[in-house]
Amino acid sequence: MWWTVVLVTVTALGMSAPASSHDLTRLGKVDFKVECNGAAQPEFHRAVALYHSFAWPAATAAFEAIAKADPACGMAHWGRAMVMLDNPFVWPANLPPQKLNDIDTALKAAETAGLKSQREKDYVAAVRVFVADHDKLNHRTHLQSFEDALGKLAAGHPDDKEAAILHALVTSANFNPADKEYSNQLKAARILEPIFKAHPDHPGAAHYIIHSYDYPPIAKHGVAAAKQYAAIAPDAPHAQHMPSHIFTRLGLWEDSIQANRAAAKSAGDAVFDGHHARDYMVYGHLQLARDRAARQSTDDSRAMKAIDHFAASYAYAAMPARLALERDDWKAAAALPLQPAADSYAGEKYPQSEAVNALARGIDAAKSGDAGAAREQVTRLLALRDTAKEAKLSYWADQIEIQAAVVDALALCAEGKSSECGAAFGQTAAREDATEKHVVSPGPILPARELYADMLLEAGKHGEALKEYEAVLAKEPNRYRAIAGAMQAADRAGDQAKARKFAADLVKQASGADSERPSLTQAKQLAAAK
Repeated sequence: MWWTVVLVTVTALGMSAPASSHDLTRLGKVDFKVECNGAAQPEFHRAVALYHSFAWPAATAAFEAIAKADPACGMAHWGRAMVMLDNPFVWPANLPPQKLNDIDTALKAAETAGLKSQREKDYVAAVRVFVADHDKLNHRTHLQSFEDALGKLAAGHPDDKEAAILHALVTSANFNPADKEYSNQLKAARILEPIFKAHPDHPGAAHYIIHSYDYPPIAKHGVAAAKQYAAIAPDAPHAQHMPSHIFTRLGLWEDSIQANRAAAKSAGDAVFDGHHARDYMVYGHLQLARDRAARQSTDDSRAMKAIDHFAASYAYAAMPARLALERDDWKAAAALPLQPAADSYAGEKYPQSEAVNALARGIDAAKSGDAGAAREQVTRLLALRDTAKEAKLSYWADQIEIQAAVVDALALCAEGKSSECGAAFGQTAAREDATEKHVVSPGPILPARELYADMLLEAGKHGEALKEYEAVLAKEPNRYRAIAGAMQAADRAGDQAKARKFAADLVKQASGADSERPSLTQAKQLAAAK
């Protein structure tokens, strides 16, 4: 029979809730039948619910407790393997060879402990497809094979919604960043939507719908799941954070800030969500001209215990870079240190995070007229690109190369080579637009097209600049710098009606500003003009 989850601690197994700043009990409802003893079954539901909200330490503890309490429960080791796979949206950065070996060991433990049905054997076999020959085949091949294996699993067990949900998760994660038809993402959404409709309290269905629609043209379709997920799993920090992915895509800054404030409070110091959520908060605050609040969020992250995690490392680099660049504080960007410590995210382990620091310093140098210093950061970025390539982080290698091209284009501007600068920027902006941002970031540090528009505005090409700012806003709604730039471009182009409209938008958006920016002062003046 199928069991209905009861999300409470099961004292009969001698289990206790994992150490946390709060009890992880309200996690939604999951039905995942396994051939383990009767007392273990409810805890297995709970462990899978933890997995669906990416609560990795707690999920690991839960699966390990099940394996200890019921040594014949082979699926407990399958659960351990799934947790070790981590978040598929950040693969392969978090899957070094040792971890893949550990996953393989967990799968062997599952087989040794006992898999009592063909369904359980199929679950283990699907994961084995991902780790098999990992030293011989590239990541993309493994990922496609895993997607196919999970699809076969779901097709072979059509009444098992958990198989379908996991298939949708990996299908969504296995997207092509250059595919503007969003084929895999929409395929995943088509799997998930009917499940979510039938089971509106399932954490995985809501979570993975948000991921599947986390792209500008389709983000509006994720609003319903975004509004429900936090209430489905109120004890899971990641469930509090994930709705902000949709809110950010739609420029709903207040909603994003509130979601991430709840996530940061829930996460505490021990998990990546606390730092990751604060990066999203910094981004949201800056779009509302709440610069003091953005700085406080950054300081709060720095006051926490530094952790070694991909998402945390990115946040460490991104928050101070955003504080400087979103406010056009080029002098501050020039001196950005690697904090909390260089070895916590720099070099070979997280080249994409150190690249944020190099990008910010390079933009500053070029904006300050120092082409030589800018090109030093280009050299640094290209070295980090090569590091990413060696680590088989192909997505990040491409993104770092785009960042290097941005700084190189700005260096051309600093050298007074306006035509070369414009051509380089046009190509770089188009290249960036052809890709997608990574889920680790609420948005680009500064969009290449926005910087291109800045260059055109400074060159006196006001009409062209306005067009580019509007293109940024079509992709990144309600970005403060893009609205301010569009206002200034329209004003200088003599289009006072459009200038006043953008000014009014900016004044409304920044009605709760805690600092005064020159662009906001100008907006207030233009909005008040008759």
